Amino acid sequence: MLLENRTAVIYGGGGTIGGAMADAFAAEGARVFLVGRTPATLETVADRIRAAGGQAETAVVDALDASAVNDHLDAVVEKTGSVDISVNVITLEGIFQPLADISTNDFVAAISKGLTTHLITTKAAARHMVKQESGVLLFFGGSDHANMHPGMGNVQIGFDAIESLRKQWAVELAPHGIRTVTLLTGGVIDSFPDVPEMEGAKQSIIDASPMKRAATTADVGSVAAFVASEHGRSITSTQVNISFGACYG
Repeated sequence: MLLENRTAVIYGGGGTIGGAMADAFAAEGARVFLVGRTPATLETVADRIRAAGGQAETAVVDALDASAVNDHLDAVVEKTGSVDISVNVITLEGIFQPLADISTNDFVAAISKGLTTHLITTKAAARHMVKQESGVLLFFGGSDHANMHPGMGNVQIGFDAIESLRKQWAVELAPHGIRTVTLLTGGVIDSFPDVPEMEGAKQSIIDASPMKRAATTADVGSVAAFVASEHGRSITSTQVNISFGACYG
């Protein structure tokens, strides 16, 4: 198995994307720690993993609380001996409006929360990974500079900001054997709400691909597991494009 004896921590592990990554990591032998704020969704993912024969534990932690994040990760490392994979898939608070219509306070607050949680969780993982001289930090969303669309509000801007954060982590942590990789998807349509209003957005993502396909949650999990494994050891300081050609980051 690709991730046997590895410890993976997933912030936002009770969500659709986080759950897909957790499923894939556990299926490849990783011991998965799911972190979030909603016990029910975390346990749903953990129960699914256990039923499939995998290992999963949950913890209710506010990923905007640095002390809580550090305390939890310290406990994980004390229990397992290492943290080998850390990924934050906590969704940016998206405001899908023209920028002119978004209040300054709402815009700043949403971007700030996204950057803050990624900074906190990555700092916590990096502290342990530097000591280990190994580890993989995965980011989700990516930056597609060639394809900006009206009405996206703060969303692409937020992903761009997080991608800049990832780039800085990459140059600072690479000397310690730590890999940093972003998964660029262009939109994962089976993670969208199943409501009529989203059908147009789903179709636009499919239409943007030269193959007329869109990444699924299973695709995200499979690629994440490969990148985090030794098979992906040469992949770092970059984005991995899993958008079926829709993005040109």
